[in-house]
Amino acid sequence: LNHAVAVEILLNSLVEEKIVASLNEINGVGHRVVHGGEKFAASTVISEEVANTIEELKDLAPLHNPANLTGYEAFKKALPEVGHVAVFDTAFHQTMPKENFMYPIPYEYYEKHMVRRYGFHGTSHLYVTGRCLDLLGNPEHSRIITCHIGNGASLAAVKDGKCVNTSMGFTPLAGVMMGTRSGDIDPAIVTYLAAKLNKSADDVMNILNKKSGLLGVSGISGDSRDIKKGTESEDPNVAYRCSLAQKLQINSFVEIAGSYITLLGGCDAIVFTAGIGENDADIRRMVCEALAPVFG
Repeated sequence: LNHAVAVEILLNSLVEEKIVASLNEINGVGHRVVHGGEKFAASTVISEEVANTIEELKDLAPLHNPANLTGYEAFKKALPEVGHVAVFDTAFHQTMPKENFMYPIPYEYYEKHMVRRYGFHGTSHLYVTGRCLDLLGNPEHSRIITCHIGNGASLAAVKDGKCVNTSMGFTPLAGVMMGTRSGDIDPAIVTYLAAKLNKSADDVMNILNKKSGLLGVSGISGDSRDIKKGTESEDPNVAYRCSLAQKLQINSFVEIAGSYITLLGGCDAIVFTAGIGENDADIRRMVCEALAPVFG
């Protein structure tokens, strides 16, 4: 199968399942695009110029942007008369001030190679920010921390509806501990492990992306539901490793959230979303209980 076949199957299913009576009912298609770099600060109607820019940014998201464009081309061919919109994961975070998105490395790497904090999960952070502001009565001034906690996880500090900082960085590997991703670690660990394990830097990065986080610490799973069950295991080693994994992850959430409360000068609401954030009340409770003694 390829993307074009997948699109055809999807469109046929929309009609067969009576989601639409015919494809003529479709007026537009939204395409999630992982990386918009500094070029896009909002969802954008896709033109040839926009498509070319997304292609130019592929070095920042080599696994995602080319695939996103392939999907767009397939839908464009299947539905040539409708509008197509690129919805960027990075767009919401483009309001971060420079002092919050720059890294303390030679400035030329930002100028020449676009190395900076970008942040991801922007579509989620944008939506829950808007929903939270509605629930707060749309105040003129607000201080919100949004916590998108799923297998991938990121937090954002949002002031008056605008993102001022976020935990993911140049890539989605950075920030809090996740299901299989390490989150923030000492960067020297990469070269240290490469030498010790006789592996390439790419090999170590693969370990940090796919074999770390909850999975790496627990040794059993990157799924938080399995970790929760594991904490009650009759095998003391499993129970210990799963409890440790859970504590490490909670600590990473609290560390970032606490710094964001300080950055914002207080906090009006903490929003939890995504698979774990929405469904695991224990995780929400543990994060809030850890923050409460200092921040109230």
